This record gives sequence, structure tokens and C-alpha cells, in this order.
Amino acid sequence: MKRVALFIVTNLAVMLVLGVVASLLGVNRYLTANGLNLGMLLGFSLVMGFGGAIISLLMSKPMAKWSTKAAIINGSNDPTHRWIVGTVERFAQKAGIGMPEVAIYDGAPNAFATGAFKNSALVAVSTGLLQSMTKEEVEAVIGHEVAHVANGDMVTMTLIQGVMNTFVVFLSRVIGYFIDRVVLRNQNEGPGIGYHVSTIVLDLLLGVLAAVIVAWFSRQREYRADAGAAQLMGRKQPMINALARLGGLNPGELPRAVEAMGISGKGGVMALLSTHPPIEDRIRALQQSA
Repeated sequence: MKRVALFIVTNLAVMLVLGVVASLLGVNRYLTANGLNLGMLLGFSLVMGFGGAIISLLMSKPMAKWSTKAAIINGSNDPTHRWIVGTVERFAQKAGIGMPEVAIYDGAPNAFATGAFKNSALVAVSTGLLQSMTKEEVEAVIGHEVAHVANGDMVTMTLIQGVMNTFVVFLSRVIGYFIDRVVLRNQNEGPGIGYHVSTIVLDLLLGVLAAVIVAWFSRQREYRADAGAAQLMGRKQPMINALARLGGLNPGELPRAVEAMGISGKGGVMALLSTHPPIEDRIRALQQSA
């Protein structure tokens, strides 16, 4: 319940900030007496589309720490902690990125990486993952997360989300204006009820389509991170074993901001909206890779 409340409050705060920015830039005045000002509308769409995605990226690391209650273990003298940090450090050096913060959090088997910049990322593993896997399998999972960071997946997914958001905001208002003026023949100076209702409905429908596209890109990044883990490990079998083990476990729930960067996600009926491919597909792709 706390995570849901945090998600709602955070999004309301982001929308408020973006609304203020759009107002200061003047791009929220795209509806004029002469019709739609497409230049202004595009500016408004860019602010709302990329603004939210970029703010979410910048907040992802502190929000992930807070919502999972992750404990940073860099510098810890605990033998298990030193092994995990050493593994992350070894892979980070091999991948050519700065040393991430390393954390452990209480929860079901899972792991994630997040952060706005390659050289100041966060890699976190759950206690459930450490208890459920062999050391070699845990190392493979860590390699997967380091590969996400090295591939710049957090930034890539943010840019894709920003582009999709921009299209949704822009198209919904253009189509809504067309429905209001042409289909419903509203002759009043301002937009009518047709514009407002159409925009809300189209925001929802186009938003679902955008989510499907973003999820597809996310699934491709998972295949690449699996291959990256195999490269960091020097062989494929540890990652294949880790994936096979994950297939028999119930993956832990992750904060929405880092869900796409986790080692495992939920599939099922909503496969088109899943950020992760089915485990069996990931294993097959890894087995067939060069």
C-alpha cells in the first residue's frame, strides 16, 4: 500500500512540476481562437513526454533505495557482502564503467540495476536471491545487471518512453480537436466537450499502445543483458543455470521505476505489456547465441 501511495504522490508531483514548466515556457497555450497551434502543441508534448520520463530516471536511484529499504554494502566487512561487492567491481571494470553502489534488500528472489548515469549506478540483489541460488548463479545475475548499466539501458528506455509519451500527448490532442470541430461540428470559440472527452479516451488508448511498444523494447534489452552476463562470466552456462533456477521461483515485486531492469518479471496473459520475455525464450536465445 505504501508503494502505491508513493507512486501516486510522485506522479502527481511530477505532473505539477511539468505543468508549471509548460506554463512558464508558454507552450500550454496551444489552443487558440484560430485553432490548434501545432508548434506550441509539439513543445507542450515534448515537455510533458520527456519531462516525466527524465524526472523518473533522475529519481529512480533514491526512490529504489527508499522503496526497497536497500542497504548499501560498499565497504562492509561481512564476507558475503565483500564477495558481492567484489563481483560487481570485477564486472564493472571488465565492462568499462564506474563502480556502482551495491545494495542488498529483503525480499523474494530478484535483483535490479538503476541510475541515471553509467558511472554512478546502483546494483541491488535480494536476500531471497542469495538464499535460492549458488554463488556462480548469483554472479551471473549480477553480471546481467552490470550489463544493463554498461549497455545504458536505463537511459535508452527513458528516451523510448519519452518519445512514446510525446506522440501520445500530441496525437490525442490533434485527433481530439478534429473530432470536436469536424465530426461533432463544434462552432464555439473554445474546445467543446467532444475535445475533452476524446483527449482523455485517446490518452488512455494510445497510452496502452505506447506501453506495448516500450515493453517490446524492454524485452529486447533483456536478451542483450543475458548475453552481456555470459560475456562477463566468460561462458554461457552460469547464466543459463541462473535463468533455469529463476523459472522455478516466484520473482519478487520491484518498484515500478526499476521493474524493467530487474532480472525477472511477470509474464502471463499480459505478455504484450511484460518487460521481460519468458524464461524459456531467454534460455533458448542464450543457447543459440554465438
